[in-house]
Amino acid sequence: MKQIMMAVMVMGVAGTCLAAPKKTVVVWSEGTAPKNVYPQDINTAIADGLRAAEVMKDWEVVVANLSDPDQGLPDALLAKADVLVWWGHKKHGQVNDDLVAKIAKRVKDEGMGFIALHSSHFAKPNKSLMGTPCTFAAYVADNKETVIKVTAADHPIAKGVAKEFTIANDERYSDPYAVPPTAAAPFGGTHIHKDGVKEESIQGYCWTVGKANYFYFQAGHETNPIYFQPEIRKIMANAVIWAAKR
Repeated sequence: MKQIMMAVMVMGVAGTCLAAPKKTVVVWSEGTAPKNVYPQDINTAIADGLRAAEVMKDWEVVVANLSDPDQGLPDALLAKADVLVWWGHKKHGQVNDDLVAKIAKRVKDEGMGFIALHSSHFAKPNKSLMGTPCTFAAYVADNKETVIKVTAADHPIAKGVAKEFTIANDERYSDPYAVPPTAAAPFGGTHIHKDGVKEESIQGYCWTVGKANYFYFQAGHETNPIYFQPEIRKIMANAVIWAAKR
């Protein structure tokens, strides 16, 4: 009888482990990407890539939009998010300050990972978490393409990513980026201007902010369909896994 009871207890523990909740990543965007490039907006393109990634098979991937109730991040969803991915551009000012404060608290005090993309450098959550102007030296639409280069092959976000690949990128941001010193910069790049001039820049930045891991990826203008590209999708999946680990 004792052996039977012990077996039942073991099965109960195993069942509890199997029933453990999935980790959750919320992919947020403001809904302004052109439909001919991103028919269902950038957040859906990123989310589809995450769902297709083997390393994300046990994750819940949620798409959120500025136009959704509570600007896409009701308290219950924000509370269960392990990672928040943010893409914004034209509507930074429409994001509620109280929501920004809640996001900052989840990141700094509770360890929710945060990933900011391209023009999200000016997003309210990004500026709040960085505590700096978050400006670049220049924003110029004279770029032809950008060659992304892995500069820290041992970093988890660079795992399995091609050492060098090219993306469509018609808008360049020029260094320096006015942010705190990075813990790591796993990606660099070469902007190739339309006149053939080549310009080096950092493409990926990592920080520890409070209790959380934080990643910013510079490329990703809304006129360029890079979030459908396998190499970028690999970076995004790796970044989510890395950002959730604190």
